[in-house]
Amino acid sequence: MNKEELEKIKKKALEEHIPIIMDDTLEVIEKELKSNPPKRILEIGTAVGYSAICFSEFLDENGKIDTIERDEERIKEAKINIKNVGVEEKINIYEGDAVEILPTLNEKYDMVFIDAAKGKYPFFLQQALRMINKNGIIFADNILYKGYVMSDYNKHKQRTAVRNLREYIKEVSENPDLETEILEVGDGLAISKIKK
Repeated sequence: MNKEELEKIKKKALEEHIPIIMDDTLEVIEKELKSNPPKRILEIGTAVGYSAICFSEFLDENGKIDTIERDEERIKEAKINIKNVGVEEKINIYEGDAVEILPTLNEKYDMVFIDAAKGKYPFFLQQALRMINKNGIIFADNILYKGYVMSDYNKHKQRTAVRNLREYIKEVSENPDLETEILEVGDGLAISKIKK
């Protein structure tokens, strides 16, 4: 993997205010991946491919990442980035809306990373639970959404996102098959492990 190229991708994304995974969030996930290399990862929300590229380093031999993105400009950029880093063998991009694509997938995944439309997190969770392997792990990024989720914040613009993120937290916390912790890294990370 071309680390220099990866740094360039990160720098450009930050300069252009493209939301990419934060370093401390990535660190937590990488630690998990190192101790338990996944064969298959599903990522909901590719953006410019940065997180998928980072995760690809920890895949089990011949492992694969399926990632979903609907923004055409970002898909173009992600494809270039993935090629430049030299990991195009490992990453497959589904182009389109995750809400439409997810129900058509019937793979099994060891890890699911949710980082797309916040208002759709409960739906993404349902789909992730359908496809996650036993002993699998589901990460949901930005779950605390600038602190709004845990506060009384109620600005109209973010109301739906906040409500659905709270719903997601409630569902993963109350699901008897999941062991969930919410970390205050980055913009909040929910880690749900499937109980053995």
